[in-house]
Amino acid sequence: MKTILLIEDNLEIRENMAEIMELAGYKVLTAADGKEGLSTAFQEKPDLIICDIMMPILDGYGVIHTLQKNKETQNIPFIFLTAKAERAEMRRGMEMGADDYITKPFSGAELLSAVETRLRRVDSLKEELSGNIEKVNDLLTKVGSKELLEDFTKDRVVAKYKKKQIIYSEGNRPHRMYYIHKGKVKAYRTNNDGKEYITELYKEGDFFGYIAMLEDAVYKETAEVMEEAELAIIARDDFEKLINNNAEVMKQFIKVLANNVTERESQLLGMAYNSLRKKVAESILAIRKKLFANTETPMNISRENLANIAGTAKESVIRTLHDFKDEKLIDIVEGDIIILNEKKLKELAN
Repeated sequence: MKTILLIEDNLEIRENMAEIMELAGYKVLTAADGKEGLSTAFQEKPDLIICDIMMPILDGYGVIHTLQKNKETQNIPFIFLTAKAERAEMRRGMEMGADDYITKPFSGAELLSAVETRLRRVDSLKEELSGNIEKVNDLLTKVGSKELLEDFTKDRVVAKYKKKQIIYSEGNRPHRMYYIHKGKVKAYRTNNDGKEYITELYKEGDFFGYIAMLEDAVYKETAEVMEEAELAIIARDDFEKLINNNAEVMKQFIKVLANNVTERESQLLGMAYNSLRKKVAESILAIRKKLFANTETPMNISRENLANIAGTAKESVIRTLHDFKDEKLIDIVEGDIIILNEKKLKELAN
């Protein structure tokens, strides 16, 4: 049974909401003000928090700010409950880390829909992450030799790909893997509405496309060239012979796979829970680490791709980048991003 913490100072509203959610099969904890709500949240660690904004002693903004500072509560899904629907107020709440809004007055169906949607999303994330981590734990072993993998790419057919060219598509069966001699590649998934989010970035010296072969499954993402690239193509038969006959190479691929899972976990949780500023700061740092080795190197990344990494709207990314520029955290020269204050960006991301 899922536990929901409801923080609402109006007794009638609080009792009515609690009754609706209890009838739907949830365990409901209630608090009459923000201070009491924080105490309950820290003690009970509920699966979801619904919190009014305007309350005595401590308002909703104070509640979410305190929860976000505590590692044990910062990832609990949070829905604001408010009688106001002003755009500025909603923006402030979402930037502080709120996941959704319920505006008074509302129906029981609207309340339950918001609750079920948020809990379902969290369960989906946990299920995906848990499955990947279990597979890695079954395989994880000591690191092998990187030189063996480099030798494996010698004398391979090298194909040239143009910018935005699709290398493979989500749902297709894998027949080969790739090694990047030159260029950059992104991997992304799309939801039912056609919205994409970037799951991985690859640069010169990276392998990709092998996870589906290790799992004997279809590709779970689409790979697309970000800039003109030269890729060594390695047939599936050659790959399987290599990992079956050479334990050291298998160990190296497992290491890479484990690192990918850890990074993917952090990315998915960040998309679900982090504030807008934190998402954008993390994405800038991740892009610099993965694609641009030098801090001083201008990062040529489209705003659409940056938004798809952060898991937010392009307009929100553009607005946040301009805020960062005004704060002297970054500079923007002809569309390229230059990091000016890496320390401050890391503080925002952590």
